[in-house]
Amino acid sequence: MTSAKTQQTMKPVTAAKKLGIHLAAAPESFRDAPAVTRSELAGLMTTPPAWLKELHENGPHPREVVASRLGVSIAGLVRGGITEPLLTSEIVELSQKPPAWLVRERAIQADVRAEDERVAARDAERRSRPTGPRPTR
Repeated sequence: MTSAKTQQTMKPVTAAKKLGIHLAAAPESFRDAPAVTRSELAGLMTTPPAWLKELHENGPHPREVVASRLGVSIAGLVRGGITEPLLTSEIVELSQKPPAWLVRERAIQADVRAEDERVAARDAERRSRPTGPRPTR
């Protein structure tokens, strides 16, 4: 006799992270739910309700989303003094008139990406070399 499979569940905070939303801005029914099942989460992703669409469009957005939209790291946001969730309008305003810290953090992020690409290319080139016995001296 096999037991019935139980639905995998997660806390609302985990579901909010997966949805890319700020939990405090979600409706009370979502925030206070004891658990969110994977099928409920999948349903929210495929056919988002109006409140979820609104949060995705206008925010407030969690740090991960803000950092991604501004093209910086989360640490860069903190160094720039951004510690609270931002609305889409605030992100757009920062993008259109970037303060000095944002310009600096974007440059740092570009350097990090370039270095990551260089290392990945080096590693790919090393993997493509034929392996065999090393010559002895």
